[in-house]
Amino acid sequence: QVQLVESGGGLVQAGDSLRLSCAASDRTVTNYAMAWFRQAPGKERELVTAISWSGASTYYRISVKGRFTISRDNAKNALYLQMDNLKPEDTAAYYCAAGPRVAGLSAGQWEYDYWGQGTQVTVSS
Repeated sequence: QVQLVESGGGLVQAGDSLRLSCAASDRTVTNYAMAWFRQAPGKERELVTAISWSGASTYYRISVKGRFTISRDNAKNALYLQMDNLKPEDTAAYYCAAGPRVAGLSAGQWEYDYWGQGTQVTVSS
């Protein structure tokens, strides 16, 4: 069973940056697509960005394109999310996800098998 642990969340002001990290317990994830999802209070969980197993392909939702950067280091079993120019609407719990069944990088949460516990990002205006 793959375990994912996120870190790096916090309270920042609009325009600031944060870097989230996700550490995986098993090298199996190096063969999987991985992604960051987020969920704000009262809203559904949504895909923020995803990356292929090799890191060669990425996907971003439109609202974060140009501000967020996803990357992975398979030698460290790690996934990262660099978030720049943060906005209050980015406030949410951010979750790392991975799985072997992901058909495409724009896939929804139901195609991911492994999830972290989440890390809170709060952006004040």
